[in-house]
Amino acid sequence: MANKSLFASLAGRLVQRATATNAAGAKAYAYGAEHKLAQLAMTGTFGGGFYQGAQAEVSALLDAAMAVDPVFLAQTAVHVREKGHMKDTPALLLAVLSARDPALFAQIFGRVVTSGKVLRGFVQILRSGQTGRKSLGSRPKAMVQRWLNAATDAQLLAASVGNDPSLADVIRMVHPRPETAERAAFYAWIIGRPADTAALPRVVQDLLAFRAGVSGVVPDVPFQMLADLALTSDQWADVARKGSWQMLRQGLNMLDRKGAFAQPGVVDHVAGVLRDPGRIRAAKALPYQLLATLNALSPDVDAKLRDALHDAMEISVANVPVLRGSVAVCPDVSGSMSSPVTGYRPGATSVVRCLDVAGLVAAAVLRSNPKARVLPFEVRVRQTRLEARDTILTNAAKLAALGGGGTNCSAPLAALNAAGLAPDLVIFVSDNQSWVDDRQGGQGTAMMAEWAKLKSCNPAAKLVCIDIQPYGTAQAAERNDVLNIGGFSDQVFDQIADFAAGRMGPDHWVGEIAAVEV
Repeated sequence: MANKSLFASLAGRLVQRATATNAAGAKAYAYGAEHKLAQLAMTGTFGGGFYQGAQAEVSALLDAAMAVDPVFLAQTAVHVREKGHMKDTPALLLAVLSARDPALFAQIFGRVVTSGKVLRGFVQILRSGQTGRKSLGSRPKAMVQRWLNAATDAQLLAASVGNDPSLADVIRMVHPRPETAERAAFYAWIIGRPADTAALPRVVQDLLAFRAGVSGVVPDVPFQMLADLALTSDQWADVARKGSWQMLRQGLNMLDRKGAFAQPGVVDHVAGVLRDPGRIRAAKALPYQLLATLNALSPDVDAKLRDALHDAMEISVANVPVLRGSVAVCPDVSGSMSSPVTGYRPGATSVVRCLDVAGLVAAAVLRSNPKARVLPFEVRVRQTRLEARDTILTNAAKLAALGGGGTNCSAPLAALNAAGLAPDLVIFVSDNQSWVDDRQGGQGTAMMAEWAKLKSCNPAAKLVCIDIQPYGTAQAAERNDVLNIGGFSDQVFDQIADFAAGRMGPDHWVGEIAAVEV
């Protein structure tokens, strides 16, 4: 016993000194410039969180974007868009790059701006003045013009849904030169000017004919363009049959109210689309989106559709690896994790909380690794009974129900050490704002002190910390046995597998981003 106490005290003294203070005012570790940019970009949504407002989040990301080499800035923007499926943060990084390296900006523009929604976001960011300018400038203007002229009719039609700025605003700003009479008529129609109806794209002609009552065939357009029209239940059924995966996921309650699911075969068709693996991959579905849909789903919607969403959830995390050795997963269920995962947005705040996402990750790991230990924590480790064969959403809901209390990131490791357990892989999902254990003293964080104790029992153990909020500090210092990673896309699971198997290099996550070709 004396030797164990002596070793524990030595381990505590050898813990790397903390280099920062987190948002809760406790000891933490600062990321390097490149890692900080990547972490903020993969978790930022510009909605503000539990500890900081939206403007502080934007300012931190801008500072981080200016602190790195333009090449890494471009690589991060591409990675965050293509792998993280983020929209706002890569658009902001692209706007910063437009001033720092115009040639590199033009080179990656098309990889970041992949939809009209991202295009409108990019224009909004540039004109806001946040990146140092309130006009587009010649190179950004030319790139926006090029995107508009190269976009398909379907892309432009989809982009015309939404405001601040609207697509019409964007067209008026950049004055694209149409290359065909059809595109000239289309631009005129979008901005509300007289247009030659015969020259408009067929889909727009179909929409106008339907609105005028000349045609009874429902046009294949975004459903938002039809919501204010007096369609019959048969016609709404037709909309459902033509709908994309994301449109159907978002419109289930609306389609039910409109009577679409009362028509023969529609429920089975929509359920088939929702659980189709190819459609799910193509839609880049995020597990938390499915959770949001299920939480908002009306009890009146057919149970087959609820079952299809559960199936879609299982498919969306099918790439969670089977991990070698013993595994412990530690979801943070403290009070700060009750904030919306995409931040507080006036009129559009997500019902999905950070702790819901933490529960989803833990449940997904448990599904692929039935013997994994799950240690939800706040001030202390909370006890709950989970069955690996339950649905992911069922287990996630059980974990989320534990929410509340202060944040003590060292608690799960302390519990493992007290029980004499030293798993080969420990996975944390948290906002990293630990403060309860800061009272324990020492030069480093309490989490790293407990990790040193665990490593004394299992030198091969590895620690993965998934950070899902843009605060920019860590509780575990970056080193060969520690992976700090940001975000909540399915890409996280691939990176965990690579790290656990020793396939990830010494630079860990940042090294993957730096390998992106631009």
